[in-house]
Parts: sequence; structure tokens; C-alpha cells
Amino acid sequence: MFDNLSERLDRSFKILKGEGKITEINVAETLKDVRKALLDADVNYKVAKTFTDTVKEKALGQHVLTAVKPSQLMVKIVHDELTQLMGGETAGINLTGNPAVILMSGLQGSGKTTFSGKLAKMLKAKKNRKPLLVAADVYRPAAIEQLRILSEQIGVPVYSEADCKDPVAIARNAVKEAKAKGYDLVIIDTAGRLAVDEQMMNEIAAIKAAVQPDEILFVVDAMTGQDAVNTAKEFNDRLDFNGVVLTKLDGDTRGGAALSIRTVVNKPIKFIGTGEKLEAIDQFHPSRMADRILGMGDIVSLVERAQEQYDEEEAKRIQKKIAKDQFDFNDFLSQIAQIKRMGNLKDLASMIPGVGKAMKDIDIDDNAFKNIEAIIHSMTPKERSNPALLNGSRRTRIAKGSGTSIQDVNRLLKQFDQTRKMIKMMAGGKMGKMMPKRR
Repeated sequence: MFDNLSERLDRSFKILKGEGKITEINVAETLKDVRKALLDADVNYKVAKTFTDTVKEKALGQHVLTAVKPSQLMVKIVHDELTQLMGGETAGINLTGNPAVILMSGLQGSGKTTFSGKLAKMLKAKKNRKPLLVAADVYRPAAIEQLRILSEQIGVPVYSEADCKDPVAIARNAVKEAKAKGYDLVIIDTAGRLAVDEQMMNEIAAIKAAVQPDEILFVVDAMTGQDAVNTAKEFNDRLDFNGVVLTKLDGDTRGGAALSIRTVVNKPIKFIGTGEKLEAIDQFHPSRMADRILGMGDIVSLVERAQEQYDEEEAKRIQKKIAKDQFDFNDFLSQIAQIKRMGNLKDLASMIPGVGKAMKDIDIDDNAFKNIEAIIHSMTPKERSNPALLNGSRRTRIAKGSGTSIQDVNRLLKQFDQTRKMIKMMAGGKMGKMMPKRR
């Protein structure tokens, strides 16, 4: 995400490279390019103008230290202003009610139903909550079934009423059900339309009045750009929601919604969706997003994702096997599964400083591990546990069974052997220090 904007901003800062100091002339030239980059990214015109005016004012008032180049100082100022533009501080979610009630709002196709499932999964795992999902979209038959499928995947129940066509009654009854059965969190998935209409607004306003939610989240597809901002304003005028959720930020989005929406509706972005997987949900951190837009990566979020997937018991088991030089293909599969649970591979790569920019034109397929997994699954349990058994005839059989070539199998075995040697070298007391600590 933001690839085009990042590239354009980087080009803008190069105007100042080689300059001995910041002047009104070179700042004006740089910021003219920055403003054009923001407008091309579908940022609201007034937001882009105010942003560049503020940056200019701050830049001209700065004394450039000998050790700092003008372009570096400009990056720092732009970073700080981008952070403020997107909200400044990370916004939390209000879960004080008993049960806490979260009302989801937004247009049809914005990803409300999927996000409801993601949020339930995240709050169940991170906040130790006992959630109840509520199917209050009575117009789209697939919505109830979609929510039910999601609920089975995350182990969270769904409240629905097959014969009731009154979403207000369903929402009210769901809260009663939660109180009666000890659920401390209710997430209500509401109906959307293809465009804002009076019926939808009246209906969701009535649900709000009936259940008095602790939190109203407006879910918006980031790929709709400036239209997303306009829709957010209409919803906010009627609902006075608490925060915004931006979905599909893993797509080919220009980023304008993320950069404009906070200023236009004066409500924080609280969460972002970065893929189809149920783990692909992140709390929104303005400063970290500014880092990524400016090509600085986001190591903190990368470490947090790794910590979320870190299994202490599994790590101890792997350490013991490494110590005995018994790391095998079963362990290799286990490590691949952990990496896959961390999310979209290109998104992960973009969090490493410098890597995102270097790989912007490289397509990283989320099925990158597909061949490796097919090869390992084509081995017998004995072969997976004892790779030394894999002679020529066995390799031929595995290649045929996995639909790959002998070269692919040999390449994997070579990589695996190199991985084992590297892990063994690290194991002498250093491995424990490298393991992420639980918070």
C-alpha cells in the first residue's frame, strides 16, 4: 500500500539533496511536488494544501544543523506532519460496558462482516473477551451464512433470528442473550447499501438508540479513495461514530482515504485490514504508518506480529531438538505455518526498512510456500523425521508425488541442510537470547 505515494515523496525530497540550506525557493519547489503527490494519491485538496502550508511554515523556521542535510530535515518535518494528519496518537477502543457493545456501520461491500469476525478473534485472543457476533443484516441472505462460517473458524457463537426481519429487535434481543449467558462483548454486524440512503440511516440510528453501543465503528474500503471520505462524513453526521476501520489496505490503494479521513470527520482511524486472512487486522498507529509511507519500514509492528504467533512451548521443543541436532522437516513445516499466520508476505517485507522500496516491483505470491509444503507432504513420516534417508530414488518419487521437479526437491534439501547448519551454529547459548519475550 502507498507504494506510489512513497515513491513520489522520495523523488520530491531529492530536490533538496545537494542543497546547503533550506530556502523559500527550494522548499516551495519540493512542496509543490509533495502536494501533487498527495493529490495523485487521492488526498482531499484542502487537506493536501493545509498539510503542505504547515510543512512549509515549519521548514522555513528551522535552523539546519551541520550534521543534518536539508532533505533529512524535510523528511523529519513531513513525517511528523503525516503522523498528526492521521491522528497523532494511537486510538484505543472502548470496552467498558457489561457487555461491551460494538456497532459496525458502513456501505455494502466495505468488509463489515469479515471485519466483525476479525475483531472478535483479536479481542478474544488479546483481551481475553468472550464475544457474541450478531447477524443484524436481514436483507442480504448471504450475510448471516457468512458470519456463521466465520464464527466456526474463530470459535465464537452467532446470534441470529431466522424468522425476524426487524434488525432493531434482533440487536436488542442479542444484548439480552449476552447478559443472560455471560458474554462480555457483543459485535453487531449491520446491513449496508450500495449507496447512502435514508432507510439505512434511519435503521442504524434506531439500532444505536436501542442498544446504546459503547463503540460505533465505521468500516470503509480504502480502495474507494476520496469517495470513502465523503461517505464517512455522511455517516458521521447521522451516527457520530467513534472511529474508522480501513479495509483492503493490502490492495492497489492510493492511500488518500487514510490521509484525509481523520481531518474531514475528526474521528480517529482505529483499525486497518491488511488481507483476507482472519489474522490480517492491525491496530492503527499513525507514526508507524508515516514510517511506512516514507519508506522507513515498521519493525515494531513486525516484531509484534512475530510475538503474537510465538508459542513458548513450541520454541522450547524446537530448542531441545536443535541441541540434539534433530531438527527435521516436521519442525520446518511448523516454522512455515508460523510465518504464514503473520500475514501477507509482501506486507511483512514492507515493514523492514529499505526492503519495501527495493521490492516494490516484485510480486511476492502468498503461495510462495506452496511447492515447499507439497514436497514435504509427499515424504513419508519416516523421511520427514530422518532427512538422511532421502536418496535418489526417494527424491524422484517425492518430485512426482508433489508435482514438482527433481531440481526443486534437491534445492529444498540443500536449503534445509543450510538452515540446519545455521541454526546449529546459533544454538550455543545464543538461541534463547534471540527468542522474542512474552509481554
